[in-house]
Amino acid sequence: MRKILSVTMCGVLLSPMLALAACGGGGSGERTFYSIRAEYFPEERKLCAEMEANIVNGSDNAWEEVRFFLAPNAYREGAKYAPVSELYAPAAYYNGQSYGGITFSAVGGAAGYAVCGEDENVLSVALEEPLYPDETAKLTFTFEVTLAEISHRLGVGRETVNLANFYPVLETYGREGFCDRVYAPYGDPFVTACADYDVTLTVPAEYTVCGAAEREESGGKAVYSLRAQNVRDVAFVLGTAFESVSAEAGDVPVTYYYLDDADPARTLAAAKDSLCYFAETFGEYEYPQYVVVQTDFPYGGMEYPMLSMIARDLREGDIPLVVAHETAHQWWYAMVGSDQYNEAWQDEGLAEFSAALFLDEHPEYGVSYADMVASSELSYRAFYSIHAQVSGAADTRMSKPLTEFTGEYEYRNLAYDKGVILFDNLRTVAGDKRFFAALSDYCARYRGAIASPADMVACFHRKGARVEELVNSFTDGKCII
Repeated sequence: MRKILSVTMCGVLLSPMLALAACGGGGSGERTFYSIRAEYFPEERKLCAEMEANIVNGSDNAWEEVRFFLAPNAYREGAKYAPVSELYAPAAYYNGQSYGGITFSAVGGAAGYAVCGEDENVLSVALEEPLYPDETAKLTFTFEVTLAEISHRLGVGRETVNLANFYPVLETYGREGFCDRVYAPYGDPFVTACADYDVTLTVPAEYTVCGAAEREESGGKAVYSLRAQNVRDVAFVLGTAFESVSAEAGDVPVTYYYLDDADPARTLAAAKDSLCYFAETFGEYEYPQYVVVQTDFPYGGMEYPMLSMIARDLREGDIPLVVAHETAHQWWYAMVGSDQYNEAWQDEGLAEFSAALFLDEHPEYGVSYADMVASSELSYRAFYSIHAQVSGAADTRMSKPLTEFTGEYEYRNLAYDKGVILFDNLRTVAGDKRFFAALSDYCARYRGAIASPADMVACFHRKGARVEELVNSFTDGKCII
């Protein structure tokens, strides 16, 4: 989900807001529900929280335990998998090495619990009695998150605080049971089913929680509320020095919170214009508002539903591309999910390609579709040539776990550049009419769900474009570009 530039990556972050939000489509019946009450204490860099989770067993099997992903433990001292790569660590850890993590003082409604997994990245909760298909179990959690001094998804930056992936979230369930995934320094190690949320966050009164619709003050503190339905995540960006500008994209309010943008009106316009373009091209935007936040981050940004987080140090000329890429992620991953841990190209390549389509329709931002495809081809061929010369061969598989990428350079070229080349080839083979019809079908069928590459290919087949061999040749690393 991160948009990667030559020296930066970018993604999106969800804003808190009181209005109900929905992924739309793609899910019927009862969903897991999280109710979170949290308070942030800046002096200690701590978040104290209580969470009630009504877990719905949507599988065909009875569960005697449930497993939750613990992203905050990637920031702890001694973590096997660092949250940020060596390339970006100096920029992320602006005050030197710093640590965080999550600790639990109680888990209610359980027979027992333990932090486990390959890298203390899993909370295993034994249930008091088996949970059968379509049944619900209520669990309560009391926990504390210590934030590292790091400009990243979860951490205290120089001027902002990013609160993303801060709570235990139910792992997805597959053929072999719950899918344990470790945190990876490349890409976005999150595969999350849509759920419903009711969250309140208490902060010192001087803090702004970007995008919140409701704020109440009492005793020098502010309480912000968020209710969201059928979304994959909730996250917050906090700060004390934000300014903002707003516009309308049709009937969707668009707000840009910034710290030191030289041209905030242009950034806001890129957000509004891209939101309108993607809604017209792929299908309706399902959320009640869209927010872009300029924050402390080592890459270009990070995505969550309804909000794009962009890095403060982006070059002015790169901002429209980053904003467009992150806005595209509202369709590709936020609304239409995929396995971005094992198939990063499926959302990243498509988001980058979608940005190319948008920029071609808006020449005022200075980048064309042809420019972006040519740049991707040049970058990928250089990557292939270097690896072939150094090792005699290059592993060009696009379908592989994030932990199998050798570094940021390989990840960027395979997930982004080769992804753009793949979708450009699909457009050529299918023709514009079938290509855009297939993507619209993909969007409509899998809103609120997690789609596989085969699901995407099937959408092309339904529109008369037989593309399976083409897609497989790219993802299996067999094609020559």
